[in-house]
Amino acid sequence: MNKISVCIATYNGEKYIKEQLESILTQLKKEDEIIISDDNSNDSTLELVKSIKDSRIKIFINPKKGLISNFENAITKSCGDYIFLSDQDDIWVNDKVKVCVEDFKNGYDLVFSDCQIFDSKTTKVTIDSFFEFYNCKKGILNNIIRNTYMGCCMAFRSKLKSKILPFPENIPMHDSWIGINAEIFCKVKHNSQKLIKHRRHQNNASETGARKGTRSILTKFHWRVSLTYSLIVNFLKKKF
Repeated sequence: MNKISVCIATYNGEKYIKEQLESILTQLKKEDEIIISDDNSNDSTLELVKSIKDSRIKIFINPKKGLISNFENAITKSCGDYIFLSDQDDIWVNDKVKVCVEDFKNGYDLVFSDCQIFDSKTTKVTIDSFFEFYNCKKGILNNIIRNTYMGCCMAFRSKLKSKILPFPENIPMHDSWIGINAEIFCKVKHNSQKLIKHRRHQNNASETGARKGTRSILTKFHWRVSLTYSLIVNFLKKKF
């Protein structure tokens, strides 16, 4: 029986974390785990997590190192055969784990699933399909130019850890790094089923997910150059 690790990076997520965890826990087996890497929250996030009193939840502190490092810490601490990434404020649909595991059984190494996006204030679905809205598609160059991978929609085999860790400095985001490396080294599945409800609000950590980015053109160009350089170096180091 393959073990599942769900990796969540938290920071001041008290408003939605409990609802998110409840949507995940009902889908996990007793031997599975949820890895919480917390970036030194100063609200009641950790108190709420602990109040659930579930031994499958494991908490690690990664103080003030930022979102990318926080996810890296969670992935590093995971010991499951299948690793699911999760934000702290979404909702998983009831069969997310089952659907992704079936894709793994069919030989895929990373599963990237579609999602609905809804507004946190109104609960209205603002985008019915992230795949359609963002024109998500495979392709190394495509996703260097315009990343269409979103971490909260990803699950991958643990063997990918050796290809993506440690995260290099100056990558724009962990999701593009993981998704592109998966395409380089492994077999990727884009699953058109909408397996999460992705919550949009003013405090979202990532600009991916239908919110217009605020970075300058120069910054975006620099990030793409840094990402490309890191991908090449990583490939040369780990191709064997």
